[in-house]
Amino acid sequence: MFDFLQQSIPLADWIDTGVDWLTEHWSGFFSFLQTVGQAVMDFMTNTLSAVPPLLLMVLITIAAYFIFHRKWWIPIITLLGLLLIYNQEMWADLMNTITLVVISSLIAVVIGVPLGILMSKSETAQSIVTPILDVMQTMPGFVYLIPAVAFFGVGMVPGVFASVIFSLPPTVRMTNFGIRQISTELVEASESFGGTPWQRLFKLDLPLAKGNIFAGINQTIMLTLSMVVIASMIGTPGLGQGVLAAVQRSDVGNGLFMA
Repeated sequence: MFDFLQQSIPLADWIDTGVDWLTEHWSGFFSFLQTVGQAVMDFMTNTLSAVPPLLLMVLITIAAYFIFHRKWWIPIITLLGLLLIYNQEMWADLMNTITLVVISSLIAVVIGVPLGILMSKSETAQSIVTPILDVMQTMPGFVYLIPAVAFFGVGMVPGVFASVIFSLPPTVRMTNFGIRQISTELVEASESFGGTPWQRLFKLDLPLAKGNIFAGINQTIMLTLSMVVIASMIGTPGLGQGVLAAVQRSDVGNGLFMA
């Protein structure tokens, strides 16, 4: 028995075998995702870069004014931050970072909200998905770079892949939590009036859980932003590359500013 315990379980070999099988048999699928994803992100980055910087600053500032319920100080801080980034000649990096954050967040929301709805409707789904989310949230962010590079190489697409995995759990959890917190009286009233499951979902569940869902989306966006620097380690362009270069050169000033 002690001899058995002293033998190392070849977990690394098993994982390598699985990854090799996926890259061999699904290489066409991963190449397709890489090509399409890169084309979409290049288009978005080029479109943002084609807009005059001052015009884009004004548009973002106006959007911030309305998004944050006409609080005047948030748009002012937004505008000053954008002017500072432009002054430091990091506007092109900002466009790449915006592309990474927007696309990663959208994919995470598209996956996370339906998955959260499924968890709220099925105890079986919740019992299966919850441990997976727990593992996803306890794993260091650097770990997600390994499968990203194995499947997609380096660049923007693996950065988005790692960002989506890292930032997905809050949206799933908060959507599930929000729907489960709806009063049973309201649910029973909906059923007594003959509401179908789809009517209940769109007219009761989602409207009442909206606050929790948006809180989860907000956390997802924040986690995506935190992955910008980590993703730069696999060649993802953006502001993170400047931080990584500053760390490698022990350039404290530039590193703290870019962060």
